[in-house]
Amino acid sequence: MSQVADTSATPLDPGAPARGDHTAYDGLRLRALTKSFGGFTAVRSLDLDVPRGSFFALLGPSGCGKTTTLRMVAGLETPTSGTITLAGQDITYAKPYRRPVNTVFQSYALFPHLDIFENVAFGLRRRRQKDVDRRVQEMLELVELTSQARKRPAQLSGGQQQRVALARALINNPEVLLLDEPLGALDLKLRRSMQIEVKRIQVEVGRTFVHVTHDQEEAMTMADTVAVMNGGVIEQMGAPAELYENPRSTFVANFLGQSNLVEGRVLRRAADVTTVDMQGIEVSVPTARVHTDSDAGWVGIRPEKVLVGPPGEELDAPGNTIPGGVVSDVSFVGVSTQYLVRMPWGQELQVFSQNTGRTRLFTQGEPVELSWRPEYAFLLDRGQDVAAGSAERAGA
Repeated sequence: MSQVADTSATPLDPGAPARGDHTAYDGLRLRALTKSFGGFTAVRSLDLDVPRGSFFALLGPSGCGKTTTLRMVAGLETPTSGTITLAGQDITYAKPYRRPVNTVFQSYALFPHLDIFENVAFGLRRRRQKDVDRRVQEMLELVELTSQARKRPAQLSGGQQQRVALARALINNPEVLLLDEPLGALDLKLRRSMQIEVKRIQVEVGRTFVHVTHDQEEAMTMADTVAVMNGGVIEQMGAPAELYENPRSTFVANFLGQSNLVEGRVLRRAADVTTVDMQGIEVSVPTARVHTDSDAGWVGIRPEKVLVGPPGEELDAPGNTIPGGVVSDVSFVGVSTQYLVRMPWGQELQVFSQNTGRTRLFTQGEPVELSWRPEYAFLLDRGQDVAAGSAERAGA
């Protein structure tokens, strides 16, 4: 639920040069940002550029440093070292109320004795702003709550209260809106509808949103760019589809969705395709998806990219066919059936098969073969922990 930190900063002077940075940048820029608490370093020399007007997500498990990063941008934590610039000005040590930033937290913190209109108007009235009624009305129209203006917060649903909190933050015209797990207290169905709603609002107002979450679906649904954090550093950053389809570490492969990771050894490298011996079977991996210089690696494939069929049946995924599997578990989940298939080398691989009616269901103990198209595979460094990210996601 969302509590608003009303920083209500004075707008930055666009003509003032940024201290310590000779390159003007109108977005949010972090350089070598570090935060330590005693002997524990929560954020480690973080470099990050968030373009103005973008929706940016910091994704990671509890304790990865994402909330600490957000609090440093908001001015609620002081960096141990490094710099924060916004719209070309250094705000590293500026007071929270001097920053053009508003923060929306998990708890709503709406004033229960004020109606929705006055909750949204509160910051403007406190600063004796002009044209309050018009600006509040515009905000209520933006979040589609005009008809609820004279109700009290207790009369609204959780999703509606969330939109009130967003309106109260956005009415201050912040350069950046920081969202710290804002949908965490909503139930699953409402959370999914609010993901779409928050993204719509961001597009309409054109403001920079920086969203912290441990929910990978939430980050991928809402953000233009996602940075996956782990241990105080960014493991990988990019568009949601790029991170999911082409992870560069075992942590990202496991934390962002689920992955099958199988030991392999590089046999041949070419400009387009790398050939890998995977448990005695030659498989192909696009060279652009090979993220190790070593010959020892983890062959990765997402469960929904794997096809399953009876032995000898030609599957619609030429190139990588893996024989000798036995179905060890079957879970029917409506839109798909999820299989565990024990392979000859003893590892169980996950297969998510869409229930389109084109293929029959397999039963526990049935022999099967697996197949996938080479272009969907990736290869990661064997030196990385094969389970990295999986336990963290379960805990989150």
